[in-house]
Amino acid sequence: MEITRDRSFKDSNLFAALKLIFLLYLFFLSLELMGTGMKLFGAGFSQMLIKTTTNPFIGLFIGILSTSIIQSSSSTTSMVVAMVASGAFSHDPEVSIALAIPIIMGANIGTSITNILVSLPQIRRDNEFKRAFSAAIVHDFFNILCVVVLFPIQLATNFLGFLATELELVFKGVGGLNFLSPVKLITKPVAKLIESQLKLFIADESIIGWIVVILALTLLFLALKFMVDVLKSLVIEKAKAWFDNYLFKNALRAFSVGILLTVLVQSSSITTSLVVPMAGAGILTLSQIYPYTLGANIGTTITAMLAALVTGSDAAITVAFSHLLFNVAGTAIFLPLKKLPIFLAEKFAEYSTRNKYIPVAYIIVVFFIIPLIFIFIFN
Repeated sequence: MEITRDRSFKDSNLFAALKLIFLLYLFFLSLELMGTGMKLFGAGFSQMLIKTTTNPFIGLFIGILSTSIIQSSSSTTSMVVAMVASGAFSHDPEVSIALAIPIIMGANIGTSITNILVSLPQIRRDNEFKRAFSAAIVHDFFNILCVVVLFPIQLATNFLGFLATELELVFKGVGGLNFLSPVKLITKPVAKLIESQLKLFIADESIIGWIVVILALTLLFLALKFMVDVLKSLVIEKAKAWFDNYLFKNALRAFSVGILLTVLVQSSSITTSLVVPMAGAGILTLSQIYPYTLGANIGTTITAMLAALVTGSDAAITVAFSHLLFNVAGTAIFLPLKKLPIFLAEKFAEYSTRNKYIPVAYIIVVFFIIPLIFIFIFN
C-alpha cells in the first residue's frame, strides 16, 4: 500500500515536472515572439528615434522608449553600437560616445518593462501578485536609481566615457565572438516559422507584428498562469529549500548565477522574468532576487560588447564598455544600499495590489508617455 502511494507520488511529480518544462518552453517562446513582433513594427521606428538624438538628455528618454517598444536592451545597445561604428550620430567619435551613453542608460530602464508584463497574469491573486510585482519592479527601481545618481555625474564629467576608453585600449584588436544562446536555439526556429507562415498571407509587416505580439501575450499569460500552479504542486517547501541551499544560498551566489545565466541566454529579460513567477509562488524572496537581478544587468552587456568587437570601431567598443561600467558602478552603489530599492518595490507593490489600475498606468506613463513628452518637447 505504501509502495503504491510512493509510486503514485513520484509519477505525479514526474508529470508535474514535465508539465513545468513544457510551460517554461511556452514562456521562453512567448518572450521570443514578443521580441519578434515588436521588431516587426517597432525596429524601424526605434532606429529613427535613436538617429534623432541631439543631446544626452533626450538620448536618455529615447533609450527608454525605444527599448520599451522592441522589448530588448540588447537590441537597443547593439543598434547604438552599430550606429556609433558607422558614424550615424557624428563623425567625431567623442561626440558619438557622449550621445550614445545616455541611450544605453535609458535602455537599462526600458528593458524592465518585460518583468512587469510577466507579473500581470497573477493580478487577480493578491498575495501572489504582490510578491511577483515587487520582484518585477525592483529591477526598475534599481535602474531608475542608478540613472538618478550616475546620469548627472556622467553629464558633468563623462567619467564612463573616460573609463571605457581606457578599457577599450586593453581590448584593442580583439575580434568578436558569437555565443550561441540555448534558449534562442529552441525558440527562434518556431518564432521564425510562425513569422514566415504569416507572411504568406499578410504583406504588411506591422500587422504581422501586432498578430505575433498578441499571440506572444496570450502564450505568456497562459504559461505563467499554469506555471505558478505547477510550482505549487511540486512541493514548494522542497523546491524552496533547494533554491535556498544552492542557487540563491547567499547574495554573491545569486549575483553570480544572474551573470552566468544571462551570458548564456544573452537576455536579461529572460533571466529576470524567469524568477517573477517563482517569487509569486513563494519560492524566492525579494532579498534573494535582488542580487540575482543585478548580476543579470551585468551579464546582458556581453551582447553589445561582442557586437562592438566585431565592428572593430574604437568608439563602438568604448560605448559597449560604458554599458558594462554603468552597471558595475550601479551595483557597487546599490548592492550595499539594497534596502532602498527593495523598500520602494515592496511599498509600490503593496499600493498596486490595493489598486489594480496602478501597474498598467505605470507601464503606460513611465515607459511611453513621459519619454514621448520629453522627446518631442526638448528635441
